[in-house]
Amino acid sequence: MSKARRRVYLSTLYVGKTEHELINTIRTALKTNPTLTVSVLTDYLRGTREAPDPSCASLLASLITDFPERVEVRLYHTPNLTGIRKAILPKRINEGWGLQHMKLYGIDDEIIMSGANLSDDYFTNRQDRYHIIKSKEVTDFFSRLYRTVSDLSYRVLPSDKETSGFVIEWPESNVQPAPLVDPKDYITAATKVLAPFTQPPSRSPAATEKPTDTHIYPLLQLTPLLKPDTSTELPALTTILRALSTPAFSGSKWTFTAGYFNMTSEIRQLLLSSQPASATVIAASPWANGFYGSKGVSGMLPAAYTHLSRRFLDAVSGAGLSQQIALKEWRKGTVNTPGGWTYHAKGIWITLPGLQQAGPSISLVGSSNYTKRSYSLDLEANTLVVTSNPDLQRRLGEEEKWLQDFAEVVTRDDYAKTERRVGLHVRVAMWIVTLVGGAL
Repeated sequence: MSKARRRVYLSTLYVGKTEHELINTIRTALKTNPTLTVSVLTDYLRGTREAPDPSCASLLASLITDFPERVEVRLYHTPNLTGIRKAILPKRINEGWGLQHMKLYGIDDEIIMSGANLSDDYFTNRQDRYHIIKSKEVTDFFSRLYRTVSDLSYRVLPSDKETSGFVIEWPESNVQPAPLVDPKDYITAATKVLAPFTQPPSRSPAATEKPTDTHIYPLLQLTPLLKPDTSTELPALTTILRALSTPAFSGSKWTFTAGYFNMTSEIRQLLLSSQPASATVIAASPWANGFYGSKGVSGMLPAAYTHLSRRFLDAVSGAGLSQQIALKEWRKGTVNTPGGWTYHAKGIWITLPGLQQAGPSISLVGSSNYTKRSYSLDLEANTLVVTSNPDLQRRLGEEEKWLQDFAEVVTRDDYAKTERRVGLHVRVAMWIVTLVGGAL
């Protein structure tokens, strides 16, 4: 980032409230490069959760104070949480109704696609994925998307009068109206400006263009802001998985992982229907789950994900695929103890049959957890990588393997152990979250 010359745009769920090193790096880049502009988009609910105490928003507001003409901070607020619901729900659980979850880190003509947020644990002891795409075309596409979502989001301004250190406004230049004023009309306006991003490109590659062995397809899940929903990620994923179940792709191999193991029933069924030659699902161990040891309802989530993992293994067994599909849990120490890591990687790797491949030729990289929440409540951005390049296939294969360095196979018998038993209170909590409209 220190070498950025023209633009930096950072879309993340949140920036850690103590990420002073990151802020100082941005500040140094702005001082060094007078033509540089920086824009940050985070989630409104997560970004202001601690206010009026130090928060993500107050930390970022300090940058605007120093560079008011060159720094912009935006907060996306879901239109699903308004009125009485917003007023009565505690801050610790109100995020269950939708978040800005895209992870887009654009610097000049390069972009990092990731599932990681910008906070200390991701930089030190949390396993995730980071793919650098050196393409002006791809970076520009996501820049336009970023700009459009920013114009659908609130703006942060520094304030000496407020204890929090900032105020939030809805600029006149924004798409109108604001989500907290008129959510229905807000969605109508959002659909109009976002729908073009989910349409096929208007031109086909010219015959004179140089052939390429790698294609990158941006995939977006913008369900809360699109009516009708024309999101592209879920349709693309289901199309790929359905293809694997056809005779032409029989015997494919795949690896699937998500930081929070709660794939939709449709994705689970499609994975099972693929009849792979071999396949691996990687999930976070309860002791590597970011919610391990949390207070309140969130503290029940590791056990809830354990319950869902057991359901998945039951489905694998029921389909007669126990020899082909393995479930592995990733664990490196124990969360909140010295040397303990959390697991947050998400993605898919597919190796097609009958081809001389150095590794997977298809991979998904981005923010989605492949859950009901990802496909109904949050904003997600991903890239589908399709390649015949042997070197890239090899590197994708290496990534697929080293993500399993701290992963061990778990069986149905493991879930019968005392420490794995899920109490009734966890199942009730799962039911309540679903009943009131949220999703794990």
